[in-house]
Amino acid sequence: MRRQSETLLLVPLLPVFLLGMFPMLLIGLLGSFGLIIFGILLVSVGLTLGLEAHGEFNQEIIVHGHARGSERATQLSHLHAAMRSAIVLEIAGVVLVAAGIAGFCWFG
Repeated sequence: MRRQSETLLLVPLLPVFLLGMFPMLLIGLLGSFGLIIFGILLVSVGLTLGLEAHGEFNQEIIVHGHARGSERATQLSHLHAAMRSAIVLEIAGVVLVAAGIAGFCWFG
């Protein structure tokens, strides 16, 4: 049997590296201000996710009208799941903004 090359391990990890490169460069080059910018971006992504979830829920209610209990429960479950992830993103963004402000004040 031939031994596989280690480069095949790097192929699936390439997108993770490329996605993680932006925040690391942002924080590395701009310092605390980069942390604040990244936090603001996370908050805006969380708000967008929450608004899209509410929009999809409202559209489903308006387009299809009154739904059965099981369908309504499924729709509410999807809404709650999207809102939980949106809240996690918003909290993470606020924490990053607070950490950036604290770093800017202390290490300015």
